[in-house]
Amino acid sequence: MHRFLSLHRDELIDRCKAKVALRPQRAATGQQLANGVPIFLDQLTRTLAAEDSNERALGEQISGPAGGDALALSEIGLSATQHGKALLDLGYTVDQVVHDYGDLCQAITDLAFEHDAPFAVDEFRTLNRCLDNAIADAVTAFSEQREARIERDQMECEKQRVGFLVHELRNSLGTATLAVRALELSHMGMGGATGAVLKRSLSMLGMQLGRAITEVSPASAQARETFSLAAFIAEAGVAGRLDAHLSGCTFEVRAVDASLALNANRELLHAALANLLQNAFKFTQVNGAVRLMAYAADDRILIDVADHCGGLAPGSVAKMFIPFQSSGGRKAGLGLGLSIARQSIEADQGTLSVRDVPGTGCVFTINLPRHALESTD
Repeated sequence: MHRFLSLHRDELIDRCKAKVALRPQRAATGQQLANGVPIFLDQLTRTLAAEDSNERALGEQISGPAGGDALALSEIGLSATQHGKALLDLGYTVDQVVHDYGDLCQAITDLAFEHDAPFAVDEFRTLNRCLDNAIADAVTAFSEQREARIERDQMECEKQRVGFLVHELRNSLGTATLAVRALELSHMGMGGATGAVLKRSLSMLGMQLGRAITEVSPASAQARETFSLAAFIAEAGVAGRLDAHLSGCTFEVRAVDASLALNANRELLHAALANLLQNAFKFTQVNGAVRLMAYAADDRILIDVADHCGGLAPGSVAKMFIPFQSSGGRKAGLGLGLSIARQSIEADQGTLSVRDVPGTGCVFTINLPRHALESTD
């Protein structure tokens, strides 16, 4: 058999490639084959040649004993392990790992029948032993790598979930602290606009903690209501002025058409807009201006937050909404605000985009379905 395999090596590899190409969503690549069929075929040939020369110890060193060796991988085991890892990286499934080796067995059998080249029983036993060990080691490596990858992904999701919670709690606590400070300095009562900001911030803290306890997604589409866009922007403006005063920026809130309304999770949308405003105040240059405006465009409501950060660096837009991608430097945070804002807005069938104004700043735009206030007549 080893002479037959050596003579027909290239044809056997081509047949395996053809079988792979026939299966859905598969394509034989150089990377896939590097530690797959060609190396295994050479190792099988060497094993058969060694056993044909009564060098069984050498044959087992190449291919391993029947049932494999849990302590030390054979040559076939080492290359099969690399093959299993490579197939996982290429996005293949565990059954496709098994098929790769089964294809070679079938190709050998078919070609031997076509050439009327019968093999001895011991040779077929050796072939089966080699296939069994290779498949076992490849599948083991594939499964171990897949489990490790799943565990890493789960840890990353948990890190992101905790990071989101910490970021939102910090924002709500920061706004509440500013409101308390403003109330103390101005000796105002709780019944005014600043008191309302404090109450809303405390309410947000409670909601965020409750959501964490019940493990409800931050992007939940529940608790939607229809509310006035003008009132919503006015409330955001009061909280924004506290941040503006602290950062040394000017803050402009444009008038809003009183007939316009939104249907959304009001608290989460407040948090999303607060993230955008805090981001704008953070990066706007000293004595610069931040502008908040909301208006209708056909059947959509657009809310713009424009800053004076000086413009965006090349390539920054692509990374801007990725969690934990902070800008660096003294103003860096967790890098979560924009990602949280986008998730919350998308939960209400909206979008969040950014437009660069070179040399000046950028404009973040919330785009949501347009609604109208119900008549009270």
